[in-house]
Amino acid sequence: MLTVKFSRSFVKSYGKRIKSNSKLKFQFEKRTDLFKIERSSDLLKDHSLIGDKKGLRSFSVSGDCRVIYRLVSDNLVEFIDIGSHNQVY
Repeated sequence: MLTVKFSRSFVKSYGKRIKSNSKLKFQFEKRTDLFKIERSSDLLKDHSLIGDKKGLRSFSVSGDCRVIYRLVSDNLVEFIDIGSHNQVY
């Protein structure tokens, strides 16, 4: 199972964009649990990023909500940002 750590920027974005929306908060928790167990699940739409975000990856929390993260090691990832497509890209 993967271990997830949260960057300062992620914590700030989560507090501003997600924390007050109970449905989105619940969906984030469900998708994070799935991510920890099966990162390759089709529900997550996990993919690598290009351009100025090269080296980072993203997965979907809901229709327009994304988590940007980086692989630290085989069993550790760091969440970097969360928000709508326009907010994180």
